[in-house]
Amino acid sequence: MAEEKAPAKKKDDKKVKRPSAKKRDLQNERQCLRNRSYRAKVATAIRGFQTAITEKQAAEAVQSKLNTIFSLMDKGVKKGVYKPQKAARTKSRLSART
Repeated sequence: MAEEKAPAKKKDDKKVKRPSAKKRDLQNERQCLRNRSYRAKVATAIRGFQTAITEKQAAEAVQSKLNTIFSLMDKGVKKGVYKPQKAARTKSRLSART
């Protein structure tokens, strides 16, 4: 008389998500898209700053691009897109290039 094993669960037998979990998934998806577009905006500003340095544009133009990046990074920290230390590190490295 061998012991009988319970049938193995299939991978398709997932638990039903509660409405609050579904809502949270939707919120996370929206926030992820928002954060991604914000990070792209910052990356574009950084690229513009780097090209301004390599093309040796006027100091005022370079400084205004740097100020724009600083503003975007600070707003990103406030919104939770960036952690405070990442923003500080990025700003420090960019200001050292001027």
